[in-house]
Amino acid sequence: MTWTELVAPWRYTPVRDRLHHSWGARMNTWLPLRHFAAATAAALALIGCSGSAGSPSASGSMSAAPGTPAPTPTTSVPSSPTAAPSASSQTPTAPTRTPNGTPPLGSWALQPLWPFTTLAQAEAWERSYRAGGHQPWHLDPDRTALSFTRDHLGFKEIDRVTSSKVSGRHARVGVAPTGPESGTAAVIHLVRFGTGPDAPWEVVGTDDTTFSLTTPAYGALVRSPLPTGGRVTGVDESIHVQVLQPSSDAPLGTSKCCTPAGGDNQPWKVTVPFSGASDPVLTVVASTGGHVASVERFTVTAVRTR
Repeated sequence: MTWTELVAPWRYTPVRDRLHHSWGARMNTWLPLRHFAAATAAALALIGCSGSAGSPSASGSMSAAPGTPAPTPTTSVPSSPTAAPSASSQTPTAPTRTPNGTPPLGSWALQPLWPFTTLAQAEAWERSYRAGGHQPWHLDPDRTALSFTRDHLGFKEIDRVTSSKVSGRHARVGVAPTGPESGTAAVIHLVRFGTGPDAPWEVVGTDDTTFSLTTPAYGALVRSPLPTGGRVTGVDESIHVQVLQPSSDAPLGTSKCCTPAGGDNQPWKVTVPFSGASDPVLTVVASTGGHVASVERFTVTAVRTR
């Protein structure tokens, strides 16, 4: 037996899925570097196994249908907020890949941000859709992306799609506020939540270029107060940060308005206190604007409370 034949079964298999990443873009769904060594060892131990991660218990309810019609692309969790341990004290285990190679939502590699908080909720919607065509907008990535920005993030002025690309079980949708002078505010990354042709679309993050949110790390365990930060390119930027959860209409926390920033790829940071977290996954969103629209760019990341 040659050396190649001996080691071939143990060749490293990538643990995270980073399909169709745009040039120059930094996704807010990158695997945190501190988990990479543990993920590599776990992946080697899982060779020859198959399956998917189990879903956590359901919390919250399915969201209402978005109030805007389907757009036409223009260019194409428990009661105490301090109960969770710090991100640095926990190392999640590596997820088992689904048959198509995508890490399951709910693992540290892909966090379900919106509209469903658990796989059980997504499957409940599938049953209701099959029975009576309930809320068909969950099958449209463009409408799901716009509903995320308008209904979950509260950016009502963002009401058009600038780009839309679907590749397998992944979609990336660019959104922007009204007006010809307004460019793309963010590119939202969505993934099918579940299996089958009628699995709904779920927001898992954003693709970032000139405005990023790198602290806290994607999928990190957090508690209040929450240090946030990243990098920005621009002139006279005014950054506002909020902590949100799907089951609450109001933000759990918000930064004092607003943090001044600007320059070429310059760092920014602000600490945000929050309370009332009950959902397992929270959305941290940073936005900037004020030149031609109140929200001109935004970036989101996912954090966990348990």
